[in-house]
Amino acid sequence: MKIADRWFEKKRIDDRITLLWEPHVCPLARCNIWHVRGRDADILIDSGMGISNLKEAMAELLDKPLMAVATHTHFDHIGSLHEFDQRLVHPLEADNLRTPDDFPILCACHWPAGMREAFGGDNYDIPDLLIDAYPHAQFDPVTFRSAATEPTRLIDEGDVLDLGNSAFEVLHLPGHSPGSIGLWDKSSGTLFSGDAIYDGPLLDDIEGADKQAYTATMERLRRLPVSMVHGGHDPSFGKVRLHELIDQYLNK
Repeated sequence: MKIADRWFEKKRIDDRITLLWEPHVCPLARCNIWHVRGRDADILIDSGMGISNLKEAMAELLDKPLMAVATHTHFDHIGSLHEFDQRLVHPLEADNLRTPDDFPILCACHWPAGMREAFGGDNYDIPDLLIDAYPHAQFDPVTFRSAATEPTRLIDEGDVLDLGNSAFEVLHLPGHSPGSIGLWDKSSGTLFSGDAIYDGPLLDDIEGADKQAYTATMERLRRLPVSMVHGGHDPSFGKVRLHELIDQYLNK
């Protein structure tokens, strides 16, 4: 297995948003990691797999207090959350931070029975090993686990994360998981949606998913005056594409 020159890539989206991602992780588990800059504080939205140190990789962005938010607690979104002092999550997901999955999450051939089929189905070809490189020569994917961590703040519907010159309202968007959340900036029409919606196959047959709740979330999102959606996976998109994705889900 090759050793990666660097584990994270990043791209400046605009004057306040930076996207980071892990190119050596397979598409199913390659989470979008969003850094949003504010005047008085910043937000980190999801934190990837935790295979390599995210805080070190984004050191040049860290010049003020940072709130690290987990949109939900599947292993591809919480891996590096423990690296940050402020760790925010919905109450229904908090226990998963404290006691994350205890199996070789990088080795699909060792996942619990039925999990690979539920995540893959007809939508994803899941390799036996979810990475195509190691971060260093001593890395062992079989023994790798998500790091347990204690949330420092529980956030729920209607809470506001104030950055000084902008603010994000917490939206509870269950369906993909019980405590899935999005962050909504009404002033700009920007939604960070986690895995509630993204421009790819949505997963609603996995453990903890609820199709009835997912339907209600989709109907809610269709009424939201969105201009831009930054999802937990895949490219960002606007209102027209949001409505297309929602209608595809509701009509399937």
